[in-house]
Amino acid sequence: MKLKPPSAMQAFDRVRETEVWKSIFRPGSIFRRGYQDTQRDRALAAMNNFLYHLHPVRVKRHGLKLTYTFCLGGLSFFLFVLLTVTGIFLMFFYRPSADIASAQAYADMQNIMTSVFFGNMVRGVHRWAAHLMVFTVALHMARVFYTGAYKPPREFNWVIGVILLFLTLGLSFTGYLLPWDQLSMWAVSVGTSLGGYAPFVAKQANFLLLGGSVVSPNTLMRWYVLHVIALPFVIVIFMAVHFWRIRKDGGISGPL
Repeated sequence: MKLKPPSAMQAFDRVRETEVWKSIFRPGSIFRRGYQDTQRDRALAAMNNFLYHLHPVRVKRHGLKLTYTFCLGGLSFFLFVLLTVTGIFLMFFYRPSADIASAQAYADMQNIMTSVFFGNMVRGVHRWAAHLMVFTVALHMARVFYTGAYKPPREFNWVIGVILLFLTLGLSFTGYLLPWDQLSMWAVSVGTSLGGYAPFVAKQANFLLLGGSVVSPNTLMRWYVLHVIALPFVIVIFMAVHFWRIRKDGGISGPL
């Protein structure tokens, strides 16, 4: 008599009974007394495990409707991850050097577009993802305002969201100079001239943005560091606080 091979569900149940699976996905006291499929044990499994804690134990029904949030927050986060991946790829082929003799930054940008395998496509994805992230973040803020999701107890998270909006604009603006062509240089010259109208600290603000009095290689290096290190580091911290506050404030806010 031939034995039937175990089904996929039976094989999965056997894996779930192993100590390795339990040590990863079911830590804590729920094992010592035996795991039962109750609301309390499900809550303990989620609270005691980092992988499960990333998702809420309960989700409000309105939060499952696509037409309520349009997944704008999730799309913004996805675009940030896409920008990170494509940006790291571009960093392998880009050098922020803009001296008069070589103009290496512009040459590297041209090399990415013409010689690097899939370079032009990745650069295009990076560029359009940056535009789309600004668009989705702005729509996300408008949705939150329209549905009243900024009201108590979510005022603090609304402030975090406004900061994230400005950080997103900062990431987009600092990346605009990196191709080091005429369009980017003149656009940055006009944009940074606004710093000269700041009260009391006009000269200091202009020097801080440009690294001098005009757009120069010092400006490119400053904005490159801001674009690939400083601003992404800050925005990741604020996004972590933003996601944490959503959980602590009871999940996605209900409709008005």
